[in-house]
Amino acid sequence: MPPAKTDQLDLWAESGLDGDDQVMVDFLLPTGIYIQMEVPRESTIQHIKLLLWKEAQTYPLFSLLGEMEGHMFECVNQAAVHEELEDETRRLCDVRPFLPVLKLITRNCGRAERILDSKIGVLIGKGLHELDALQDQEVKDFRSKMKQISEEKMQRMQLMSWGEWLRSCYSMPLEAGSLENLIDKHEGVIKITMHYDQSQDTASLKVSLHCTVTELMDQALKKWQTTHGPEEDIGFRSDYVLHVSGKLEFLFEDHPLNQCKYIRDCLLTNESPHLTLVHCDGVKAMFEKEISTIGSVLARKTSNPPLPLPPKKRLPTQLHTCVWKVHSLFRINLVKGNKVNAEDAAKIQVRAGLFHGTELLCKTAVSSESSSRSEHVWNKTLEFDIAVCDLPRMARLCFAIYAVMDKVKKPRSTKNTHLNKYQTIRKAGKVHYPIAWVNTMVFDYRGQLKTGDIILHCWTSFPDELEEMLNPIGTIQTNPYTENATELHINFPEYSTQPVVFPAFDKILEKAAEIAGASDSMTMGRGGKKFYIELKEIMERDPLSQLCENEKDLIWTLRYDCRENFPQSLPKLLLSVKWSKHEDMAQLQALLQIWPKLSPRDALELLDFNYPDQYVREFAVYCLQDMSDDELLQYLLQLVQVLRYEPYYDCALSRFLLERSQSSRKIGHFLFWHLRSEMFMPAVSVHFALILEAYCRGCIPHIEVLKKQVEALSKLKAVNELIKFGTIKTKTKQAHLKEAMMTCLRQTGFIETLSDLHSPLNPNILLAGINVERCKYMDSKMKPLWIVYNNKLLEGDTVGIIFKNGDDLRQDMLTLQILRLMDLLWKEANLDLRIVPYGCLATGDHSGLIEVVSSADTIANIQKTSSNMAAAAAFNKDALLNWLKDKNSGDALDKAIEEFTLSCAGYCVATYVLGIGDRHSDNIMVRSTGQLFHIDFGHILGNFKSKFGIKRERVPFILTHDFIHVIQQGKTSNTEKFGNFRQYCEEAYLILRKNGNLFITLFALMLTAGLPELTSVKDIQYLKDSLALGKTDEEALKQFRQKFDEALRESWTTKVNWMAHIVAHPS
Repeated sequence: MPPAKTDQLDLWAESGLDGDDQVMVDFLLPTGIYIQMEVPRESTIQHIKLLLWKEAQTYPLFSLLGEMEGHMFECVNQAAVHEELEDETRRLCDVRPFLPVLKLITRNCGRAERILDSKIGVLIGKGLHELDALQDQEVKDFRSKMKQISEEKMQRMQLMSWGEWLRSCYSMPLEAGSLENLIDKHEGVIKITMHYDQSQDTASLKVSLHCTVTELMDQALKKWQTTHGPEEDIGFRSDYVLHVSGKLEFLFEDHPLNQCKYIRDCLLTNESPHLTLVHCDGVKAMFEKEISTIGSVLARKTSNPPLPLPPKKRLPTQLHTCVWKVHSLFRINLVKGNKVNAEDAAKIQVRAGLFHGTELLCKTAVSSESSSRSEHVWNKTLEFDIAVCDLPRMARLCFAIYAVMDKVKKPRSTKNTHLNKYQTIRKAGKVHYPIAWVNTMVFDYRGQLKTGDIILHCWTSFPDELEEMLNPIGTIQTNPYTENATELHINFPEYSTQPVVFPAFDKILEKAAEIAGASDSMTMGRGGKKFYIELKEIMERDPLSQLCENEKDLIWTLRYDCRENFPQSLPKLLLSVKWSKHEDMAQLQALLQIWPKLSPRDALELLDFNYPDQYVREFAVYCLQDMSDDELLQYLLQLVQVLRYEPYYDCALSRFLLERSQSSRKIGHFLFWHLRSEMFMPAVSVHFALILEAYCRGCIPHIEVLKKQVEALSKLKAVNELIKFGTIKTKTKQAHLKEAMMTCLRQTGFIETLSDLHSPLNPNILLAGINVERCKYMDSKMKPLWIVYNNKLLEGDTVGIIFKNGDDLRQDMLTLQILRLMDLLWKEANLDLRIVPYGCLATGDHSGLIEVVSSADTIANIQKTSSNMAAAAAFNKDALLNWLKDKNSGDALDKAIEEFTLSCAGYCVATYVLGIGDRHSDNIMVRSTGQLFHIDFGHILGNFKSKFGIKRERVPFILTHDFIHVIQQGKTSNTEKFGNFRQYCEEAYLILRKNGNLFITLFALMLTAGLPELTSVKDIQYLKDSLALGKTDEEALKQFRQKFDEALRESWTTKVNWMAHIVAHPS
């Protein structure tokens, strides 16, 4: 067998350089025969099997192979996992085996089910056989439940009409709220450009903004008939549907035009909406194709049902003991630790703590010191100062293994260099170095107290903030890389001869009723007017404010006052509950039953790590049910991240996300990518894989659509790596690489894979094919690809996409999401600051896509084209205004300057509030229509770049004199325009302040996402300071005005930085 390929260049993309489309593959046959032969890289697995069968006839033992259909290939994939290639329509270059070795194996029965399993496994990035191999009962139960729910969902979908299907998949986003000012401005009418899919014709229609989609369609058909004459039969209105030109977004008959988001956007920008009238036959064909896909899978399942498992022998009613009856103290047996990575001289200790969220339930327990060199044996009982009966349902047991050193000294080996960062001196002469941590739940997913021996495989990467060296916010999953992970052996003792279980919900309410009956319920939890002011002050604090014990006691005492007067303050009440007393917990659950429903924005905070109780989280999800699809998409990024806080797979949040994603194709699309992009993370790979599998089974037609996107991204990654590994800084080589990239993109396999797919950035846009001549790679370190697509739904229209491989886009994605939210909040307050929150999507480990904003250029390019000298370019204050004058004339210039003024105000406030750093002229852009916008958000929350320990950026936000020059229309005396700009900034800032708690919540929900500049609550403190939360509006406005004046005063420093940047980056 040939040795493994050591060249860095991807074997499966190599033909782009040398044009060779053959690859040598080793085939291992079940008869023991080994065959080596060349096969085309671009061939399907099915074709390769045919070639192998033909070749195998010339080798011994061929007759023993039997039928070709009875076999399939197996390979080791890029994740070093055995993968069965059940789906033989895939090409070899898309499968991308780790080595070019294919093993022929005998196919088992139940092929139809296996093909579906194989497709799902390839799509989600984790083979379903890996989930089978876990032998985890919780995983089995979750998959079984979800499979049943998904099949029922598919059966319901089969009963849908094509109209119902179209609404659920591609409906136009709607917006409520008054538009009277805008409607009056346009005199109640709008001019629409109507396209007809059956011809190249377009028509211009002037219609009332209050007319319905039905009335618009009638006018469009009437116009067609007038143009083409009565002899051409066009049928009835019911034969047609209307969609936004260039997008799969359909408008439906019962909505007025002024409620359609697209129409509103066009009104705001004074643009003519482009709509297309299409015959419903094409839509019906799409629908029937999807229904037949579902039908074939469901039919195969019913025709070939698996043999039922024998029923488990169980007692009619399993005997158990309620946890409230066990009054002994909680304890565990610490057995031993293996593979502890510490210096020989170190003594090893284990610390254990019981937590409910971030609240330590009782004092931590610490083991004795062990000084063994290999295996550290304790065999000791660790007892906690909390009775078993008082353990909350979501209690988690957190462990830290650490070394105790006699004095501070440099580690001898590089393997322990990370320890210095976390050292904690406990007492004179003693230093504690964290080595590993691990968490586990006290109750299992069925609510049963854990018993018996458990081996916990630990993690070694520590967060910035530790609670007595414990990491309660960390995952309760153990490290899957068991071979090298530190092992902690523990034993959960038995407290009863029967399983000890947490009581059912009705028992909890009975307990609460019993407590209420024993006390004066009329006065319970009420304090009258004298406490109202004090309570109000506490409840109006931001989510980062800490409560002292006296305040917690007051809130708990006045909990009924809280319900009546401050229902949105539920999070503060939950932080005041003594979760270590089961009586208090029961009373809280009873109160929650009568708690008013919160708005979705207020309910989001309840999904934070501080509120782990399952019934609280169920209440939060109940409040989220009111979200529209658009609102859910706005917060989907956070909702996916807080799945990390869910200790059990089957939870209210998982079910909610699956239910909504299977009812809306757009939500399903983004749920898929938010999960799929983090499948490489070991702490979440199983949890996310389970949700992805459940989604795919409940939306079978979407599998092929998403599979096409995954394969396309794989091809783009291959092109990017070809360029990265072939880069040499000479002109000839760069030209050669550009040509190699073009050659690669023109190959049949690339053309097929990269054509006719839904854009991952916006699934409502269909990408036809790549416009190869307009594609390029960018000259930054990671060589991003600039890909230009033709829009399949609008001839002549192109869509630009940047593919990045090697950059973490998740921080950009979060920043753009927050910018989108700011834009929404401003618009709700009737302030449109013309924000450009372009599309950005992380699709994998340090890879993703960015939308190219059309007709835009960077400030640097605009300045450089107007100056002969690079150093002088940054100081040319006329460059920007002259550029806008070149692009716009007359009234259009006034409109462009207004767009610039509004957008500049929006981004000044947004970049200040979010602490966006590294602002230079290459990451601020302007559209030809005047809109200014920022790109590249690598530094947020005040993490500004510095050089030689000095912060390079000294201004709160970017406001240079050339910006002011544009705002003042080139006239220094035009103070009115500048005064308007300043007013926009102040108004925008105060609107964001009113929603300060929401911003803090959204960042807090992202704390465990692993973003480099969002790792602790201290990072979020920046938001509290920039929004001046806790101050009055007058005080906050005074602070903002000082910052505004500072930005104006120090703008010369920005110019110097920009000059240095232009000189350093001349191209």
